[in-house]
Amino acid sequence: MAIKKLKDMKQGESGIIATLHGSGNVKHRLVDMGLVHGTKVHVMKFAPLGDPVEIKVKNFELALRNSEAGMIDVEVE
Repeated sequence: MAIKKLKDMKQGESGIIATLHGSGNVKHRLVDMGLVHGTKVHVMKFAPLGDPVEIKVKNFELALRNSEAGMIDVEVE
C-alpha cells in the first residue's frame, strides 16, 4: 500500500488513515469528526476549483479544506 496525503488522492480512491499531523484546535476538530488512525475514508468529489474535498467517513460525508486534508496521511488501497 502507498501512503498519500488525503488532499492528493483522486476522486473514487479509498484508504485507511495512517497518521494525523497538526496540533491544537484543528487536530482536535478532525479527531472529533472521526478522522482517527485506522478509519476508512473514501474520496467522493472535489469542488470545481479543488477546494474543498468531500469524503465519506463512517457512513457520513464531510467537506474538508485542502489545508486540513493535507494533515492526513492515508494508506491507499
